[in-house]
Amino acid sequence: MFPTLVWKIQLKAEVHEAIDAKIFAALAAMRRNAPGLAPGQGWQSNQTLHELEEFRDLISCINNAAKSVLKFLRVGYDAFEITGCWANVLAKGAAHKPHSHPNNFLSGVYYLRTHPGTDTINFHDPRNQTGIIRPPVVELTAENTDQVVVTVKNGTLLIFPSYLQHSVDANTSGEERISISFNIMFSSFTEKLSKPLW
Repeated sequence: MFPTLVWKIQLKAEVHEAIDAKIFAALAAMRRNAPGLAPGQGWQSNQTLHELEEFRDLISCINNAAKSVLKFLRVGYDAFEITGCWANVLAKGAAHKPHSHPNNFLSGVYYLRTHPGTDTINFHDPRNQTGIIRPPVVELTAENTDQVVVTVKNGTLLIFPSYLQHSVDANTSGEERISISFNIMFSSFTEKLSKPLW
């Protein structure tokens, strides 16, 4: 009843390796004059990476995936746009606290570099009323947990509803964790979709 869906796509190695090479070069140029990250620190780029030529192939993959998601959801309006796209780099010990992405319909993340100890994302139960009474359970199951942990690897693309809170545990590896996040919203929302349904 009332499911919350997360779509997981694994790009083929020959596809994501070509995409990754271009993006790594672009990120290296962006970070060239920035100091190295200390343990516990993170770095985020500006939110307009989707406008850069080096990200064109990734954006094509994201757009194709988003079209499939909207078709699966039987959404009757398929004009959308990426409203923001940015890089996240987490050094050892760095984490992302639970958050959502307001004012968008879909959000997602693409994984460039993961390692054991930095290869998961947590999704939190969006039904906040379920936390009012939390009796102890003898075993965690899909029916009684308030968090789902999804394992990812290089080349994984996730798409999920923007309202869905998510977080990332502290990076326990000695290497940086690098991902690209993005948001998607319907184009011309106020003109086409914002009228009341009653």
